[in-house]
Amino acid sequence: MDKNFQEERCTGVIKFTPPLYKQRYQFVKDLVGKYKPKKVADLGCADCTLLWMLKFYNCIEVLAGLDICASVMKEKMHRLYPLPADYLQPSERSLTVTLHHGSVAHEDPCMLGFDLVTCIELIEHLEESELEKFPEVVFGFMAPTMVVISTPNSEFNPLLPGVTVFRHQDHKFEWDRAQFQSWAIDAAKRYGYSVEFTGVGNPPTGMEDVGFCTQIAVFVKKYPQTSEPAQSKKPTEAAYKTVFRAVYPSLKDEKYLQNAVVSEVMFTAHAIKRSLLDHLVPEQEDYNDDPTERKLQLQRSVNCFSEDLETLAVEKSMEPLTNGSVVYIPLRKIFYFPKVNRLCGTFEKLRELITGKVTLSSDGSAVVLNTEHENEEN
Repeated sequence: MDKNFQEERCTGVIKFTPPLYKQRYQFVKDLVGKYKPKKVADLGCADCTLLWMLKFYNCIEVLAGLDICASVMKEKMHRLYPLPADYLQPSERSLTVTLHHGSVAHEDPCMLGFDLVTCIELIEHLEESELEKFPEVVFGFMAPTMVVISTPNSEFNPLLPGVTVFRHQDHKFEWDRAQFQSWAIDAAKRYGYSVEFTGVGNPPTGMEDVGFCTQIAVFVKKYPQTSEPAQSKKPTEAAYKTVFRAVYPSLKDEKYLQNAVVSEVMFTAHAIKRSLLDHLVPEQEDYNDDPTERKLQLQRSVNCFSEDLETLAVEKSMEPLTNGSVVYIPLRKIFYFPKVNRLCGTFEKLRELITGKVTLSSDGSAVVLNTEHENEEN
């Protein structure tokens, strides 16, 4: 049975708004928003709900989940795949999501180097032998910068109808605040962490002495390692089985960056062309096809267009020009548009990415567009 569902049944009389499990997830999300970790692992990830929520945080580049029950992970892991929109508009960050099947009592090198490790309602499901190994695996071997552990507060249980022993049939124990804090402080001292306690799920008015329904410990490593953690202890063989891996499209990948740059260059070039043509003489007969008059009007339109873009560098070599039905948009003018500039970084990189993908002038200095289609429409 889903642990969140069973918990909601137990807390049916006392209404938590939002539901208690959402408050726990929000607590983690708030920490992520504050500390901006790049690599996050969720131990006991179950149906991957927390991982799914965290994949939308742009600071995170690596997400990993671990659970002893592969079938539970597989039920909802499809939510962790990239969406079509992720391919249409790749993010500037990279993101890899991986799920592992295994026990938190075992060490695996895939869990090294994380900034944040979360253990949300996990430890109470561990057998005694697993709980004994847990601190060494998480704090000693994994040694992340921050660890968040939540667990039920047994002092709150008398307020929950239907709870006789434990809140969930799979719980092996439930601690009161003194027990949890004693265990957490001991682990923190042994492995060089500081620890602070808080919780979610406020008690009813007048019963504040029982504490939060869910108690939470936040551990922070006192002396973050600057080198690869636990190198001397790294196992030679993996203890976990990888059951899912998704690599999101990213602008850090040259293929996706090129597609994005080509798309933005063409969009910008067409915008410049439309603005230029809007300032040209709308009706040729007004000037009796006088070349001198048309040339004068073109120069006026170019000047007017440049004034509209006065924040850009203005040089003769940066002005768009027409030659019959062909418009030449200087590539350097396109480069100074903020999004193009941000994507490419350098003018040389811009030329490299669009060569062979965009029609350029013979000297490669301008994007070449045709006006015949616009003339037909007008």
